Amino acid sequence: MRDSRAGQALWQVWSGNGYTASTSPLVVFGTEGDVDLENEVVRRALASAIQREGIVFTLGNGFRSIDDGNIVKGYVGFVDGDLEFTKCDESGETEYGDQVEVAVPYTWIELS
Repeated sequence: MRDSRAGQALWQVWSGNGYTASTSPLVVFGTEGDVDLENEVVRRALASAIQREGIVFTLGNGFRSIDDGNIVKGYVGFVDGDLEFTKCDESGETEYGDQVEVAVPYTWIELS
């Protein structure tokens, strides 16, 4: 059974389809769920992921990156068995008019 404690989801560099950043970020991270980036466990997990990617050298710098980041909430799903997420609306429709199998909440953070 999956651990549902806040912050246990793995943050990853976004590599899916259909998401256009609203800023000119250095990198975009994302995770499944409508997560609360004010939660200390969630923030620590993200700061750690940012550090592991080599974007910053310290957790403190990772936390500052989060504070300066742009948080975007939305939905994603898989189109026709794809292996990468595609951004969609709540009903599962993508900007291209495709329908995902199941739309799930997703949180992105754009880091400059």
